[in-house]
Amino acid sequence: MKIYTRTGDKGDTGLIDGSRLSKSHLRIIAYGEVDEANSHVGLIISKIEIDSIFDDVRKILLGIQQDLFVLGAELANPNNGKDNKMLVRNEMISTIEKHIDNFESELKPISYFILPGGSVESSLFHICRTVVRRAERSAVALAREQGINQEIVTYLNRLSDLFFVLARVTNKRKKRNDIPWKLN
Repeated sequence: MKIYTRTGDKGDTGLIDGSRLSKSHLRIIAYGEVDEANSHVGLIISKIEIDSIFDDVRKILLGIQQDLFVLGAELANPNNGKDNKMLVRNEMISTIEKHIDNFESELKPISYFILPGGSVESSLFHICRTVVRRAERSAVALAREQGINQEIVTYLNRLSDLFFVLARVTNKRKKRNDIPWKLN
């Protein structure tokens, strides 16, 4: 099977149900941004050595990649919610919340804004956080236009929170300081 089909050469693409939409449609943008987030998660995984101080993080990220693929598949289904095949469920969100709670227990509370940075890995988590926030905004826009499973928006919101916490945990474990924002 060839990778190219030529079916999208005029600016449209196929969905799970066989229908076609413009590549600029909110649905395509939303699941494309989820795919982009998944690629960034893959980059972080590739930077984490197996059996390192981040092995627990690596395992969680591998699960998140699976979740993001499911989430993207649900967004690619124009019958989303109408056929009762909602793939993103509250249990996925609860799992993310448990991870946040566990990692936050390693950290001291902050009362200031932090800038992305400290370590390369922390910076990569901040990139993931911002890409997920963009995907969330697109999902919200799609939800307002066509309606989607609300758990998708909630999952993305919580995932960006997890990436923020992981950015801080990464700096702590690498003995790097978070960079506070200072008003000049």
